[in-house]
Amino acid sequence: MVSTDFIRQLEGYGLTTATILYRMPDHLSVLQTFIWQQYDLAPRFPVLQDFLAFWKRELDGPLHSVTVTHSRLIRPAEIRTVNGVLTLH
Repeated sequence: MVSTDFIRQLEGYGLTTATILYRMPDHLSVLQTFIWQQYDLAPRFPVLQDFLAFWKRELDGPLHSVTVTHSRLIRPAEIRTVNGVLTLH
């Protein structure tokens, strides 16, 4: 059976990581960090947009900023040829 994550990668989804800075509800001058990671489609990021809408609707900590990184996981493998022998005693 094929993994759903693998199928998503074939459909163009890539691993997306969002670093979310938000303010503590009781102490608005204090910032906390939340790391979110999921497969998503760049550049619109619909899965992340849904999560952020949920955050704004359901959670008390107001968002300060969101930094997003995205990587397509299926790409040609990196191959290097190595000439030589390493002998360990």
